[in-house]
Formats: sequence, structure tokens, C-alpha cells
Amino acid sequence: MLNRPYLPIVLHELERLKKLADLAVAQISSEQFFAVPAAEDNSIAVIIKHVSGNMISRWKDFLTTDGEKPDRDRDMEFELTPEDTREWLLARWNHAWDVLFAELKALEEPDLGRTITIRGEPLSVLQGINRQLTHYAYHVGQIVYVARHVKGSGWKSLTIPKGQSEQFNRAPAPYLKKL
Repeated sequence: MLNRPYLPIVLHELERLKKLADLAVAQISSEQFFAVPAAEDNSIAVIIKHVSGNMISRWKDFLTTDGEKPDRDRDMEFELTPEDTREWLLARWNHAWDVLFAELKALEEPDLGRTITIRGEPLSVLQGINRQLTHYAYHVGQIVYVARHVKGSGWKSLTIPKGQSEQFNRAPAPYLKKL
């Protein structure tokens, strides 16, 4: 199938995505966490609420139930309520990642060919994982972009800072190696 087992590779990439998002969120204030950059945009709080709801729905009982759980209210993931504090949303975010990582770590390479469903659509486990990986990468990119935008000049780069590629290639920053 592959020269290297796929599951450790995708697990590593998902861990990197979570780390990027967490490092971005750690740089911003609560006010910035809830800031809406422009009309019709989502705040980081809303993105985190949506991704958390998606993760819990998709990954809870990943192999045995449809990835769109009947109790999920996707539309409400884009609405903030008084209960949606930064602390509550980040706790749910961490719980959602825990659900994902537990289910992913329980998989074995032969499971990649099994069939799961998302919204009634049959997919191989491999397709389902890739679908979620790209979905989360999309939203983590949004989180980083919005965090950088609202933080402004105080932003600390999470990747190679502008104009420092050559320097990085000589001696990669230790925090980047961990991502």
C-alpha cells in the first residue's frame, strides 16, 4: 500500500495542526478571540466552536455510526451564546481533539479500507480521514490568519518569518521542529 504506515503520518499532521491553532490562540486576548474582522466573517471563537462540533460528530464512534450525528446542530456552531466563554470553547476544543486522537489511535492500517459514512455517503476510512484532515487544515489556517490580523504588530510568527528563509535553512528554529 504505502512505503510507510499512513496512520502515524496523519496523526503527526493533525497534532501539528492543533499545535498551530493553539499557538495562535495563545497570542491573542479574549477580546481578540471574539473579534469579527469584517462583516460576514467568523471570529476565532466561532471557528473553534464549529470545528469542535464537527470533530465530535465525525469522530465519536467513528467506525460504527454516521459522522453526522443526529444531535449535532451545525447552524448553532456559527452562533455564540452567553455560555460560549473563551474557557468553555477552549475546553470543548480540547475535548474534541481528544475524541479525534482516541479514535485515530485505535485504528490499524487494515481499517483504512473499511467503509464509514458521513451524511449517508459511504467513504473508505482513508477517504474519511483525508476529508477531515483537509477540513481542519482549512479552519486552522483561518484561525492563524485571523489571530495574526487581530494581534497586529505583536504577532510572533508560527512558521518561518518573512525574510528569514535562508537563515532558517541554515538552522531551523527549535519550535518549528516540534510542530
